[in-house]
Amino acid sequence: MKKLFKLILNTIPRPILIRLSYVARPVLAVALKGTQFTDPIDGKSFKMFLPYGYGTQRNNVLSPSTLSLERHRLLWLYLNEETDFFQSELVSDSSVTNTKRIKLRDAETNSALKVLHFAPEQAFYKLFRNQKNLDYTTTDLFSPLADVKADICDLPFEDNQYDVILCNHVLEHIPDDTKAMQELYRVLKPGGMAILQIPQDLSRATTFADDTITDQKERAKIFGQYDHVRIYGRDYFDKLRSIGFKVVEEDYTNKIAPELVEKYCLAKGEIIPVCFK
Repeated sequence: MKKLFKLILNTIPRPILIRLSYVARPVLAVALKGTQFTDPIDGKSFKMFLPYGYGTQRNNVLSPSTLSLERHRLLWLYLNEETDFFQSELVSDSSVTNTKRIKLRDAETNSALKVLHFAPEQAFYKLFRNQKNLDYTTTDLFSPLADVKADICDLPFEDNQYDVILCNHVLEHIPDDTKAMQELYRVLKPGGMAILQIPQDLSRATTFADDTITDQKERAKIFGQYDHVRIYGRDYFDKLRSIGFKVVEEDYTNKIAPELVEKYCLAKGEIIPVCFK
């Protein structure tokens, strides 16, 4: 199965994969039903999760029902437990960490949150679209799920437009990530929150990039995926700060019970970059 999934990921273009997955998901969810692992996004449980990876395959990471990966489930838990993203009215404390939730909306107006979501994942697309408390816009150059086809380095949005920006594993694809970060900062409202997840090697102090590496096989070998252009190190957070963001390096798996980290198939030690303007 691992070889088959690796072949599919590396040979079928992503927009086509997205369309095919709508057919495969219901079949996989029934075939793998069990009790070993649970997807917290939809609450469904399975005897195993699917392998995933363009290069080195990781076992038990792709949920059969939502097609979420570790980073998606971690983001969902953070939004659900630590913010009022899903609530029409703010719930005071997180049931996971017993800390005050981050307040994203104006308590006086209780207006819908304006959310901008880059390269929307299937795990979130319908869930967020159906949230009545969200004014939800998706954007990407190629995704069939995008409302607005746009270049992240030249966004067609006015300044200070969005309460929340979600940009999950996008910046590692962008040659000029500085310009992309500046655009994200520009369109975020003052006081707004952006979660800018990336694949990160925390053993590296500095980010590695080499524009001369253009061969896809060589890129996959060095950067971990054929369409990545860098490997982010620990300096990623300081680069975001240099743009103007206030950054919280949220080591959220260390706030979750170890048995739930295992049950939800999370990546222990993954840092969520929670950025404020």
